[in-house]
Amino acid sequence: MQLAIQEDMLPGRTILEKFQQAKKLGLDGIEFWGYGLTAKVPEIAAAIEQTGVVAASVNHGRQGRLLSPDRVEREAALEALRQSIVNAVDIGAQGVIVAPHFGPSIVPDFTPYKSVRQLEYELLHNHLRSLADYVYAIGVELYIEPINRYETAFLNTLADAAEVRRLVKNHPHVKIVADLFHMALEEHNMATALREFGADIGHVHLADSNRRLPGHGLIDFAGMAAALTAAGYTGWAAFECGEPGANQGRAGAYWADLPASIALLKTAGF
Repeated sequence: MQLAIQEDMLPGRTILEKFQQAKKLGLDGIEFWGYGLTAKVPEIAAAIEQTGVVAASVNHGRQGRLLSPDRVEREAALEALRQSIVNAVDIGAQGVIVAPHFGPSIVPDFTPYKSVRQLEYELLHNHLRSLADYVYAIGVELYIEPINRYETAFLNTLADAAEVRRLVKNHPHVKIVADLFHMALEEHNMATALREFGADIGHVHLADSNRRLPGHGLIDFAGMAAALTAAGYTGWAAFECGEPGANQGRAGAYWADLPASIALLKTAGF
């Protein structure tokens, strides 16, 4: 597995400084946030060339409402996601992470015709029918991320996200994210879930049970690494801790603690 970290967890005034810090830590890549990314592409490309550290992935973040009952909102959300996909290609990232929905369900309940859950899956399936071919054509992957029940009413477990893959016939360029923090809240047995859905996983997010750095909570990272290895996973594992997307104020503290956390992960088998 290759280790990466989200951009806002790294100290540095410039993108180049962040890449240099990632290199000092011995990390292989950086995960970038989708919002505002277009303007950063030239600077990221230059930093990659100078440091040899790569762009691991693009995290689309909380942009748009893909499952909105309003068509204009859905189309705007799709356009923003397509831009993240284009940006991923431009910086050489392997894929784009998207959590399809945050918060309570917003589609209407048409039971007995269709339940909220059915409509949500069908809306997402409709998006993925075109997005799957789009990411395949331009050479990146799309990663669907399940989020814990306190942050979304839609897609909470690896099984929920794998069901989305089944709708697009397990398209090889549409996979799922195994986020260890969310899994700690939702999965009955994390290692069993990783082994069961290993073929579906395209990206891993690293945080401990309290969303602090690995080693600061209760997750058995050796057990997680062993399960991923048994499932044949060899992709990226990226730090996503604290308040994802808003961690710049904590970056200095992370810098002090990251060497020990990285050493723990490598010893565990990541």
